[in-house]
Amino acid sequence: MRQESIPEFGLFRDVPVAQPTSIAELGQIVRDAAAQGQAVFPLGGRTMLGLGYPPSKPGIGLDLRSLDQVIDYPARDMTITVQAGITIAKLQAILAAENQQLPVDVPLPEQATLGGAIAANASGPRRYCYGTLRDYVIGISFVNEKGQEVKAGGRVVKNVAGYDLMKLHVGALGTLGIVTQVTLKLKPVSEARAVLVTGSSTDELPDLVGQLHASATRPVFIELAAPSPAKDDYGVIIGLEGNKAAVDWQIGQLQKELGRQFPSLVRLDQDVIRDIGQLSNADRCNTLFSIKANLAPSGVPNFLGVVCQHPNCSYFMQAHAGNGIVVGQFDGLTLDQVRTMLTTLLDAVGAHGNVVVLHCPTEWKRELPIWGKPRGDYWLMRRVKEALDPRSIFNPGRFVDGI
Repeated sequence: MRQESIPEFGLFRDVPVAQPTSIAELGQIVRDAAAQGQAVFPLGGRTMLGLGYPPSKPGIGLDLRSLDQVIDYPARDMTITVQAGITIAKLQAILAAENQQLPVDVPLPEQATLGGAIAANASGPRRYCYGTLRDYVIGISFVNEKGQEVKAGGRVVKNVAGYDLMKLHVGALGTLGIVTQVTLKLKPVSEARAVLVTGSSTDELPDLVGQLHASATRPVFIELAAPSPAKDDYGVIIGLEGNKAAVDWQIGQLQKELGRQFPSLVRLDQDVIRDIGQLSNADRCNTLFSIKANLAPSGVPNFLGVVCQHPNCSYFMQAHAGNGIVVGQFDGLTLDQVRTMLTTLLDAVGAHGNVVVLHCPTEWKRELPIWGKPRGDYWLMRRVKEALDPRSIFNPGRFVDGI
C-alpha cells in the first residue's frame, strides 16, 4: 500500500492507496476497512476527482486500474463485458477492431476509466444523437459494503429481470458501491462522418441555433465554442454521421438552409471529431474554476450571453447546444466573484436547470453551492444510500447534500 497526496480530499489529502488485482482482493480490502470504521475511495483515471465535496471521514483509496480485463466480447451480439478499470481509449480500440463503438465521448479517454465515467455520468458532444452511458449499461457488478460482489442485469440486451441497479450507479459518484464489471450494448461505427463549421455573432446565435433545431437534417452534435476575449464571436461546429449518401445529402441540405445567412459554413477534416469532445477539458487541471450547466436547449444562447457579460476573468465556454449542456472554465476570479457568478448563472438556467461545479480550490467547496440548486428528492437519495451502504463506507460526504 502506498501513500498519496490527493488535494481534492481536503483534510484527508494524504491517503493510503491500495491497487487490488482481483475482485477477491478488493472485497477483502473493503471488509477490512469497514471493520476499522474507515471509508474507501474508488479511484480510476482521476479525471473527475474535482467533482464533489471532500470526504467526511478518512479512509483508503482503491486504485482500480489493474482490473481492466475483457471478460466476454460476443461481437455479433453487439455487447461486451469488461472490468471497470479499463480505460475508455483501450475499450474503444478493442471495439474498433470489430468496427464497433461505445458512442459516448468521455473526456480524456486515455486516462478515464469506464467505472469512473459511469460514476460521474460523463458524456460529450454526441450525447445529442446517441445518449449517455445510462443508455448502454445493461449489466453491472459491484462490491457492496460487506465486500461481496453483487450482480444486476445481464449480458444480453433483452434481460430485464430484477431491480434496475445499473441506473442507480450511473452518476452516483461511487457512493453506493464499487463498480467492478460492466456489460455494454454497442453501436456499429458509422460509414461516413463530417464536421461543418461556421461563425456567429451574439445577435445571430439564437436564430442559428433555432434553424439547426428545425433543420431537416439530423446532426449527431451541435457545439458552440466561446473563448474570451472574443465576446461577440462564437464558433459553431456541426457533426454528421451515417452512410455516405446520407452524410452528403445532409451537408448539401445544411448549405441550403444556412448558406445565405452564414456563407462561411465550411467542411473540416473528419479527424477533428475526437478533438471536439476534448475542447473544454484540455486544461481542466490547470483551471481555477469550472462548471457544467444544464438548461433548456433554447436557453443556451442567452446563458452564454450572461457569461460573456461577466467582467474580470478569462474563460472558455463549450455548449452541447442540442442538449442544453454548457461546460465552462474560468481563471482570474476571487472566491467572492465566483460566488456572485454562480448566483447569476443559477438564475440564468431557469427553474428546471442547474449549475454544478466541476472543479475549484478545495477550500472553496464549503463556501459554494457545489451541486447547484437544492432538490426535493434528497430524502430519497439518502434512503437509497442507507439501504446499499448503511455504514457509509463508500465515498462518504462527497455527493449531493453531503451523502
